[in-house]
Amino acid sequence: MGIQKWTAAQVASRIIQKNKLFILDVRNEDAFQDWKIEGATIQHLNIPYFELLDGVDEILEQLPKDTEILVVCAKEGSSVMVAEMLSEDGLDVSYLEGGMKSWSEYLRPVKIGNLNNGGAIYQFVRIGKGCLSYLIESDGEAMIVDPARMIEPYESFVLEKGLVIKYAVDTHLHADHISGGRLLAEKTGSTYFLPPKDADDVAFSYTPLEEGKTITVGSTSVSVKPIHSPGHTSGSTTLLIDNTYLLTGDILFVKSIGRPDLAGKAEDWVGDLRNTLYHNYRELPDNLIVLPAHYSNVSELGDRGEVKAVLGDLFEKNDGFHLNELEFRKAVTENLPPQPNAYQEIRKTNMGKLSPDQEAQQEMEIGPNRCAIQD
Repeated sequence: MGIQKWTAAQVASRIIQKNKLFILDVRNEDAFQDWKIEGATIQHLNIPYFELLDGVDEILEQLPKDTEILVVCAKEGSSVMVAEMLSEDGLDVSYLEGGMKSWSEYLRPVKIGNLNNGGAIYQFVRIGKGCLSYLIESDGEAMIVDPARMIEPYESFVLEKGLVIKYAVDTHLHADHISGGRLLAEKTGSTYFLPPKDADDVAFSYTPLEEGKTITVGSTSVSVKPIHSPGHTSGSTTLLIDNTYLLTGDILFVKSIGRPDLAGKAEDWVGDLRNTLYHNYRELPDNLIVLPAHYSNVSELGDRGEVKAVLGDLFEKNDGFHLNELEFRKAVTENLPPQPNAYQEIRKTNMGKLSPDQEAQQEMEIGPNRCAIQD
């Protein structure tokens, strides 16, 4: 019997294709309960590595005979050792290359659609963390929206497509992940946009992302219209792309709405959030395609692994639109999920006040995004 090494991309493909997979997760129970690889056809068994130091005989009966087995740990080393023990006992097993750290960092591009006058919009799905970023391209130019700190996938993509990155945009000051916006701008000479109301204390220069100012990508007049949409943060800004796609940042998700508490301003911002959702968004055309900056559950992934919805459908199906004022206030200020891991340090990093090294950045981002009011 043998051992195979799977990449995060291979695991993601199996999840999207709904292939059966059995995951033996050998991290500590608290890490497993906090965050795991999820999918509709995935089964889990969590046995901490230290319980397997004397052998795997006691867990053999708990492992399937007709389903692929993937061993997972935090960084890779422990899963390799467990996989080797299982192989010696006659099982075909695989382990995840780079462990859960590689799962957290994997970005998968998927085309969302074409633009009216040429060009296209792509979604980069960070399936291990539920983060979504976007690339809008037209006539050889590209804009990256809410980029992850791992900028290599964007650089490889534009190189392959023959594009030049002109703009990097953050729809708000993120608290769940470290933005790659400034780094992209520095490496490519592009313009970095950030909403000024989220930038009072930042330690770097930026171009204000303001309502009423149109950003044009390419010579085909693909217009990006910022719409100030406070609530998740005071500066949160929605982008209307080509009068077709609505990039909602962390204000509106497919199955939930944004939380206003990650800057300690829940009571102050709850009214702004309600006004954005119940008034500003209601004035927009129902047929716009909503593209959020996050998702909470793999059930939100489409057949190609994309996350999107029609705005009019969300008005009907998203519970966040069906609450009176008191119910809304309670929903977004009480009984919220735990706050993202190291979110205060992440905010300070995105403000330019902290400069953690690569390993520290990885540790800060471990875990789910938790930007919605419910998982």
